[in-house]
Amino acid sequence: MKLRSIAVSAILLGVSAFGLRADVADSSEDSSGPSKTIINKYLQATNQQPAAPHSMQVEINASVPRLQQHGKLRALRNISKVGLITYRVLGFQGDNTVKKEVIARYLQAEQQSQSDPGLLLTPANYKFKLKGERAVQGTETVYMFQVSPRKKRVGLFKGEVWLDAGSYLPVLEKGRLVKNPSIFFKKVDFERAFAIKNGVSVPAHMTSTIDTRVVGKVELDINYTSVAEGADDDAASGTEAETASIATSTILP
Repeated sequence: MKLRSIAVSAILLGVSAFGLRADVADSSEDSSGPSKTIINKYLQATNQQPAAPHSMQVEINASVPRLQQHGKLRALRNISKVGLITYRVLGFQGDNTVKKEVIARYLQAEQQSQSDPGLLLTPANYKFKLKGERAVQGTETVYMFQVSPRKKRVGLFKGEVWLDAGSYLPVLEKGRLVKNPSIFFKKVDFERAFAIKNGVSVPAHMTSTIDTRVVGKVELDINYTSVAEGADDDAASGTEAETASIATSTILP
């Protein structure tokens, strides 16, 4: 069996519509004063993030242990002045099937999800419940929220989000997708971390494990490094064509 059906779930990971603008809510599901204030500041912070373009290097590792197939792709991830995400592929090593059926689908899904407000991590789509505060890395403090989607929709998850107590920007999201897009999947778990640089929350690392009924686990591991302001617009314009060269018509729905 090809990985085509398996990869459909992988592309849903890490592609929440974080970064899209959303109206500031007057209240969260947790009606307590502190929770309401934190959620509103979180929405304000994400809406007010600087729109300066930037780029970063990305290394995507994907594997299907039972089939002993894996692949590693390196790419330049560009974000334009208007927030458009594009990729320039730098190199690939591994099995071509993993490249086409898992990695290429993930890249395409991230680009396509940018225009979907239904995936935003906001009170319009999720219920928020404050779990408390936690010290991380010695001196930094985060607010921990339990989140659950208001609708059982593909791409939404149940789990946690951690917000930096200073900037109110997200530093961690983790959980399980609430709806699998195929009967071949048992469960999809993920964890994605963000780093705050110059007032912007940018991806730092993501891992995911997808349990399938046919080939066992599919594992995805993504590292983001070398953030630089000033995305290469010329490079970004050529990314879609290069991505398309990875994702041939045979793997598209």
